Order: sequence, then structure tokens, then C-alpha cells
Amino acid sequence: MTSPDLPAELRAALNSHLEGLSRSDAAGRAAVISRTYREGGNSATIRTETDALAYALARMPATYAAVMASLNALTEIRPDFAPASLLDVGAGPGTATWAAAETFTSLQGFTLLDANAALRTLAEGLFHGSIRLHDTSYQLGQAHALIDKANPADLVVANYMIGELGDAERAALTDAMWSKARDTLLVVEPGTPAGYARIIALRARLIAAGAHVVAPCPHDGACPLVAPDWCHFSQRLQRSRAHKQVKGADAPFEDERFAYVALSRARVENRPPRVLAQPDVGKVEVAAKLCTVDGVVVTKVPRRAKAEYARARKWRWGDAVIGRPGEGRDP
Repeated sequence: MTSPDLPAELRAALNSHLEGLSRSDAAGRAAVISRTYREGGNSATIRTETDALAYALARMPATYAAVMASLNALTEIRPDFAPASLLDVGAGPGTATWAAAETFTSLQGFTLLDANAALRTLAEGLFHGSIRLHDTSYQLGQAHALIDKANPADLVVANYMIGELGDAERAALTDAMWSKARDTLLVVEPGTPAGYARIIALRARLIAAGAHVVAPCPHDGACPLVAPDWCHFSQRLQRSRAHKQVKGADAPFEDERFAYVALSRARVENRPPRVLAQPDVGKVEVAAKLCTVDGVVVTKVPRRAKAEYARARKWRWGDAVIGRPGEGRDP
């Protein structure tokens, strides 16, 4: 699995842009940007180079960790997937492009689309010293207008962006992204009930259009979860000194909650169950909530089943459960 932390090349590029930047000014700008997103706004408040840097410092590590966790889940199910081209829709500072480049050495062509000029300028500056990403194509404009002209790509990614759209525009962009995906579409959203609702609506729409789920679901059927429950996952990432300063945080790590779906044109056979919450590990048994082809079950693995118990103790929230997961019962 590829590390969820920003790669050294990206960290160095960010650090070179931070010289002379006031951390207190960046923290104030980052707080405004974060509040705007929480209130349902978009990237329109990011207008200057300092705004873009403040956003990158505050949010890029977490959104990178979320898309990397999603890519890791995708490659675990499809280890033979070797895309040659990437289309990054709503690319922002290029977060998903960096993650995809780290995941797939096969990638050769990178196309990014976004309407925010400040974020594009930052992304191109970060790409400038990269061996693999210095020659990317970053097109400025609204995604729905640009995507029709974009070339199809083996992998299409939309990372933390469909939440900025209205229902009708989101549905149209969903169809457009799928039409450009030669093989796989990955969509990642915040791990909130609203983010999950957007993911599940996109999932249902594209399954009806012939898509097949690669991850996280072990099936193409309707989601078996019932409100107020919702499907989301968590990825821990390390905070740099600058990250802590801008976030106004003391903890050396952050846990990013996210929801995602990876969809493919090819049916994936024998998809494993997925751990939907952190398992309860006890001295007598391990109890884990799993999404399976038969729905949501609570699987209990007793200590007396030594080999299975030892494997179950290593399960973590979001893991695919390879092999027989033990005997389950409906929750």
C-alpha cells in the first residue's frame, strides 16, 4: 500500500513556496476557506497565491490521504490495473494527480481541469520541479464545459469536488465523467452523511448505466445501510509543523473521514467483504461489522479459532477481508 502522507517531492515543492509566508496570515485565510466549504460554499474564496497556499497547507494533506486510501483500496481489488492516462476533474492544487502518480508508475499522460486560477497557478508551480509531472496539461474553466472536449482517459478522478455542484449539474457531470472513463472512475467526497448521499446517488446512476463497483462495495446491489448509518472511512495522516501551525493544532496526526466509490467498465468477480467500522477486539472474540454480498452482517471470530482470530485482530476500519471472515449474523 502506498503511504497516505504527502510524498517527499511534493513536500519539498510546498516548502519552497512557503518561504516568507506569514503562518498567522495563512491560518486566518485557511480558517475562512474551511468555514466556506463547511457552509456549502466552493473555491471562489481562493483568489490569491496566499489563499491557495493556505488552502494547500490546511487541506491538501488530508484530501491527499483520502484519495490515496481510495486508490489503495482500488489497487488491492485490481492489482493488475495499470492506467496510462489520467483525467483529474476539479483538480484544485493537483492533489489527486500527485496521488495517482505515486500509485501508478504506468501513468504517462495527466490532464487536469479546474475553474480556479489561483489553484491552477499553485499546482503548476508544484509540478514544475517534478520529473513525472512537469509536463501536465492543466486546463482552466468550468469542468462541465471542459470535460466534453477532453480526451478519454483510463482513469478519471473527482476528488472532493462534486459537492460544489447543484443536483442537475452533478448528474450531468457524472454522466460526462463516465463517458470519458475508458476503464475506471474514482470519486471521493467528505465522509459526512451529505458526502455519502452524493456518492451513493452517483453510484446508483452509473450502475444503471452499466458500471460495476470495484470498491468499497463487494456487490453492485443497492446499499444495505439504513439511515442514520452511512458508509464512510477514516485515514490517519501525520501533520507537519507548518500544517499544525495553520490548523492551530497540537496533535501530531489528523484523522480524515471520507466516502468514495471506484467504478469500472469490467465486472470484478469475487469482491471481498469490507469492514464498515473499527472492529471490537476482545479476549474472547473479535466482532466486526462487514458489508458482504448478502448485506451488512456482524461477524464474530472466536479466540478458539486461533488462525482466524489472529487475522481478525489485524482488521481495520475500511479493510477488505480476504479469505473466510468467520460466521456472521444480522446486526
